[in-house]
Amino acid sequence: MTRILIVDDSATELFRFKEILSSHGYEVLEASNGADGVTLALAEQPDLIIMDVVMPGVNGFQATRHIAHDETTQHIPIILVSTKDQDTDRAWGKQQGAKEYLTKPINEAELLEIIAQYVN
Repeated sequence: MTRILIVDDSATELFRFKEILSSHGYEVLEASNGADGVTLALAEQPDLIIMDVVMPGVNGFQATRHIAHDETTQHIPIILVSTKDQDTDRAWGKQQGAKEYLTKPINEAELLEIIAQYVN
């Protein structure tokens, strides 16, 4: 079963992502901040990561950079998700190692289509 790590400090967003992914047969791992997301990615080696950008402490850009540049996790595709919708945010996210950048609120069909490109 494909395992997807969701990293988001919003309990509402975590629940929504988990609901969408679980209903489509994905196993979901959860972290509520960037630091825990990095730790879980290293320990669990998920097949894909969905990473919020705006989080206290280690933000999504920093966590993405850490995961994308660590040789044990650099193979894991990361999808950044954020309310930040500027071209500079998208460019910076890709420079940190993200494969995709989606804006919230997330379109379920678009999310599933992008996930399928990386894990199926």
